Amino acid sequence: MKSEKKELKHIMEDGKIVDLYWARSETAITETTSKYGKYCYRIAYNILYDREDADESVNDTWLSAWNSMPPHRPSMLSTFLGKITRRVSLNRWRDKHAQKRGGGEIPLALEELEDCIPSRRFVEDEVEAKELGQVIDRFLDTLQEMERNVFIRRYWNLDSVRQIGEHFGFSESKVKTMLWRTREKLAAELEREGTWL
Repeated sequence: MKSEKKELKHIMEDGKIVDLYWARSETAITETTSKYGKYCYRIAYNILYDREDADESVNDTWLSAWNSMPPHRPSMLSTFLGKITRRVSLNRWRDKHAQKRGGGEIPLALEELEDCIPSRRFVEDEVEAKELGQVIDRFLDTLQEMERNVFIRRYWNLDSVRQIGEHFGFSESKVKTMLWRTREKLAAELEREGTWL
């Protein structure tokens, strides 16, 4: 119990970690690794399915965070780092699979979302992708917490259906059904917003 309290006490608050970046203190990387290393590694590994590539992506995340603070001061450090890790890992995945269609969760997740987002080319346009992101953010705010968490773990963290089921104690069938229903709601919301018109 004492060791648990020590561990919890050692974890630095996000604001203090960001202050370390702004002060250009290398302790910022140490504290970030301690607090968010596993989180960022999981995101990277779920995209890349390769330990070495995931480690490199996490290291690239720390470098990118170092280079962007200052001038940027993120209000949610976990979200900020997660976005960087996801971008870096997806870029690494695209580079590795430029000549071939790869396996893993990325093609599966994209395939599942095709009914909601029919044109992949559409989301490559920066302005339209931003608009789509805002619609999806608003949509996620309307979901019950569990439904939102399952959706985010699948399409943001790119967890497999099995991983999600194990995490929440659901059968794979239940996870698939939840995701299908949420995609149906998302498709209806995108249509209502006129996103594809």
